[in-house]
Amino acid sequence: MDDNDFEPRLGRMAAKGREPRYLNQVMRAARRAGNRASPGVRRFDGSRIGRGAGLARVLRSGDRHARFRARRVIVKTRLAMLAGKGRAAAAAHLRYIQRDGVTREGAPGELYSAEQDKVDGKAFLERGEGDRHQFRFIVSAEDAGQIEDLKPFTRALMRQMEEDLGTRLDWVAVDHFNTGHPHTHILLRGKDDRGENLVIAREYISHGLREQASRIMTLDLGPRTDLEIEERLRGDVMAERLTAIDHGLIRDMDGERVVSASEADSLRQALRAGRLKKLASLGLAEPLEGGRWRLDGDLAGTLRRMGERGDIIRTIQRELSARNLERATADRVIFDPAAEDARPVTGRVVMRGLADEHLDRHYLIVDGIDGRTHYAEIGKGEFFEPIPAGAIVRVSPRSGGVRDADRTVAWVAAANGGRYTIDAHLRHDPAASHDFAETHVRRLEAMRRVMRSVEREPDGTWVIASDHLDKAAAFEARQLRDRPVTVETLSPVPLERLAGADASTWLDRELVSGAPVPVRDAGFGREVRAAQAVRRQWLIEEGLAEERGGETVYRPGMLASLQRRELLRLAGQLSEELGMPFLEARAGERLEGLCRQPVEAIGGRLALIEKSREFTLVPWRPVLERQLGKKVSGLVREGGISWTIGRERGGPSIS
Repeated sequence: MDDNDFEPRLGRMAAKGREPRYLNQVMRAARRAGNRASPGVRRFDGSRIGRGAGLARVLRSGDRHARFRARRVIVKTRLAMLAGKGRAAAAAHLRYIQRDGVTREGAPGELYSAEQDKVDGKAFLERGEGDRHQFRFIVSAEDAGQIEDLKPFTRALMRQMEEDLGTRLDWVAVDHFNTGHPHTHILLRGKDDRGENLVIAREYISHGLREQASRIMTLDLGPRTDLEIEERLRGDVMAERLTAIDHGLIRDMDGERVVSASEADSLRQALRAGRLKKLASLGLAEPLEGGRWRLDGDLAGTLRRMGERGDIIRTIQRELSARNLERATADRVIFDPAAEDARPVTGRVVMRGLADEHLDRHYLIVDGIDGRTHYAEIGKGEFFEPIPAGAIVRVSPRSGGVRDADRTVAWVAAANGGRYTIDAHLRHDPAASHDFAETHVRRLEAMRRVMRSVEREPDGTWVIASDHLDKAAAFEARQLRDRPVTVETLSPVPLERLAGADASTWLDRELVSGAPVPVRDAGFGREVRAAQAVRRQWLIEEGLAEERGGETVYRPGMLASLQRRELLRLAGQLSEELGMPFLEARAGERLEGLCRQPVEAIGGRLALIEKSREFTLVPWRPVLERQLGKKVSGLVREGGISWTIGRERGGPSIS
């Protein structure tokens, strides 16, 4: 071969920095080997890494007839990482599963363990202080309602799990009876009895644990009888949810989605025919000639959504009844933030709960000022602070899609060899400020932390790929799944406390607003109208408003005056407690001090900033949550404080 025959092929530069981890190299090699595997040979997917994989395969291949007779159990598992906000989320989850109203008597849930009927959840969290992860299980047996006490079942399951995994386990559990299906929450530390990370095979989590739970429940209650199986199937015929009969129909349909009602067993044929007629009444099946039916293309998805809707409506009814709130059935609605006509919902929080305890997805039931009761899924609980029952909130749909900041980053990087830096940004846009450029860095940091979709080099330079806008769109889509709405607390205290409050309240802001939210004369809206009438009279008596020609005229600066009244009153109380004077923050001043604590106020949460000899109170911002007990610095402005967080490191300014 002649040297002139050599033809270089240009490509991406070799990766710099750290070498890939050995485990990552092995996994990539295994995946490549799996792609070349012969037909019938299972590809490597990592599901058998960890404890319990072999046993899970044995359990899956058990007697199908025995499995048909076995008691059905659903096991949901979540692996929760404890780094960063994970520990606070773990504490919040533990508090939530012990909340009021989860026992048969409506009392708070009580944690128990392998040996004790009542254990300290705080001690459990302290034992897991250095753990990398935590397992969370929800075990729901179909026939758990027949068992008075679920503790023996849970303990038997965890003993079996210890035997299967070959290690002692540190766990706590609490039983819930507040739904139609009693279930158990189990929290398991991510350490084995040697102090090593506990790694459980995905195959055991997906199949083995469920099979063992089913076996134990079947031993306790005996196999399902023919009568029990038939009764269950008869109940499924008219159900407006996805059932076992539907699964059989979907499995038997042909490529044209056509299925026959015929079955060898006469009872099953009758059940099948009855179910098909029910599906036809729902518009999900079309009768054809010869006893055949064509099923809807999205039969499973539609029935699943119908079942979820039915559960939601029952949840709304249960919570309204528990609070003696009468609302018409037509006024119970499900808030869909993705709908084109979605509008913000303002109202009183009836309750906050878990829409999906497995994925930690929360919901609010809001008694709206429009006279309707709204069920709104708000996403993962970690994005929302605790909201007291009775608080008045505004729930608004969030918008997604690529932002202007993403386009700017892509534009700067394209002109800078695929790299983004603040200096490059300022060179290409001289009108931009340093603070403005830093907002783009924070955006990139969020994308790197959540999705690893961008790369930062040691010198702070960002490597921006040509498909950066596609990655930004994917990041926003994920953010919308995790947090589809924003929840703004308009009043942390209930409506009945606002009418005579010597503070700037939500009622006042609505009264002076040029575009107040419409209030319907029904439900909670009627209560708001009555409170507004009382509030107007109170304001007139206080000299903050007057009647002119049948209308109420509010004094200029009324809101600021009320706000300052409450500020000075709280400052006086705190001054006595702290033994130091209060100094009011003035616009244009530099504020530096120790962020001591949040202070709850009717007009909105405040932050107590302690200086060397005095303290001040300023509006609270969520960014201060991580600064409690630390020195903070900011510039006082008319609209609030422009905080400088991490100023020692040249960090960003948060306005």
